[in-house]
Amino acid sequence: MPESTWQHYQNSFTRYPELGFSIDTSRMDIPTNYADTLKSEITRAFDGIQKIEAGEIMNPDEHRMVGHYWLRNPDLSPTEEIKKQITEPLTDLKAFAKKVQRGEITNTKGGRFENLLIIGIGGSALGPQFIYEALGADSSLKTFFFDNTDPAGIDTTLTNIITNTHGGLGKTLALVVSKSGGTPETRNGMLEAQAAFEDTGLDFGDNAVAITGEGSKLFKYATENNFLAIFPMEDWVGGRTSVMSTVGLVPAALQGIDIDALLAGAKAMDDYTRVDSVAENAAIQLALAWHHAGNGKGEKDMVVLPYKDSLVLFSKYLQQLVMESLGKEKDLDGKTVHQGLAVYGNKGSTDQHAYVQQLRDGVPNFFATFIEVRKGRDGDSVEVEPNTTSADYLQGFLRGTRTALYESGRKSITLSIEEVTPHSIGMLIALFERAVSLYALLVNVNAYHQPGVEAGKAAAGIFLELLQKVKNALSTEAKTAAQIAAYITADEEDVYHCLTHLASNGVAQNSYGSSPAEDTFKKVK
Repeated sequence: MPESTWQHYQNSFTRYPELGFSIDTSRMDIPTNYADTLKSEITRAFDGIQKIEAGEIMNPDEHRMVGHYWLRNPDLSPTEEIKKQITEPLTDLKAFAKKVQRGEITNTKGGRFENLLIIGIGGSALGPQFIYEALGADSSLKTFFFDNTDPAGIDTTLTNIITNTHGGLGKTLALVVSKSGGTPETRNGMLEAQAAFEDTGLDFGDNAVAITGEGSKLFKYATENNFLAIFPMEDWVGGRTSVMSTVGLVPAALQGIDIDALLAGAKAMDDYTRVDSVAENAAIQLALAWHHAGNGKGEKDMVVLPYKDSLVLFSKYLQQLVMESLGKEKDLDGKTVHQGLAVYGNKGSTDQHAYVQQLRDGVPNFFATFIEVRKGRDGDSVEVEPNTTSADYLQGFLRGTRTALYESGRKSITLSIEEVTPHSIGMLIALFERAVSLYALLVNVNAYHQPGVEAGKAAAGIFLELLQKVKNALSTEAKTAAQIAAYITADEEDVYHCLTHLASNGVAQNSYGSSPAEDTFKKVK
């Protein structure tokens, strides 16, 4: 720590009193002239984020603009048409949510919906999950998620809805979220849900809402099956930044969360961090702290430690936002750079009894981001010790962990909010969205395309095609993977993995040999 810790703290501390927010980077030990050494990069970052907000094409793979900043300030929209694409659905979804809450839109038996099943993947599920966990404690709709294509997970969720909630599927509103309607995980979840509804004698369309692109596969399916409503999902909104679009606002409004306050909080943080001044801009300070910690190459991971139970999913939410945005092989000049910033975390003080031991004494390959919520609870607190409350302990553990890490050479950032509200959650989301944009521009990568994700989808498609060929090649005569591979002209290992999958799911029968090469498989009669 520099000579005067108090002065260093003040020099490394920025607060927005009107928002009840502050950022403290004093424990990152960033040199006072660090921003001066990156003047050209910072200028590029400020110029670049202005271009993003102005509507330049930022996703070259799909030739798309990046417009999540417009969602909380439609006046920034580059065209009147886009402004209407934001304001009109917002009015419609609020009206729809009120009708559901008032019982004007009912289930097939004329009663109120009491459960909400959100079917999506990636940001289409993770954003709503985070918002529900953080703000949905008083929701009138108990909310469940299909966020994977794992059949056992789907069955567990359905069992919870059917056996552990009043009314079961008959009082469940299903919300299907997919921009294209072709995302396999979401499509599979929808078809699994539809089968479950129909098994209980319910028409799925009478209980379903779609959020999708106009004219998409899901749009057509929802229209043909008479879904209760269809809300638009625009192509200039990416999944990981979609929580303030219809993707996040429809479920939040249904749950009774104040979406106007959520949007207002994000807009306020956007406004405060739109200035071209490092000293006044919390988002560029956050981006510079990441840059300094990892030498501009992501050499250290970020551990997110929110000290509030309702923020338990924040690290998971940031994991997608940060890693999908920054994890890139090539920079904007086409050079191989392998950029990224790994993110993980859980919550404090739970982590005191989990991996903080390694953080304190193990490999120093990280920096921490503490999220402080100053207010402990509404109402009075009992004293767990004389003149000491549970909130006092929580604050003690945060400050103690921060100090213990720093004493061991581990750096940290502390972000503080007054309490967890729609407004403060909006602020935090906007802060990290802007920090991601700025950091990407600092290190010269495109935060808004994801070739690695598309590569994984393509590889999965190839495997599924092979799986069908292997199924068709099975016979009642036992054969090895090599024999089947030769028959269909495929790689032996890939065929072997197909065969073990089919054997585990009742399609094939296997007999173990002394090695995988000698295992044999035949069709189940």
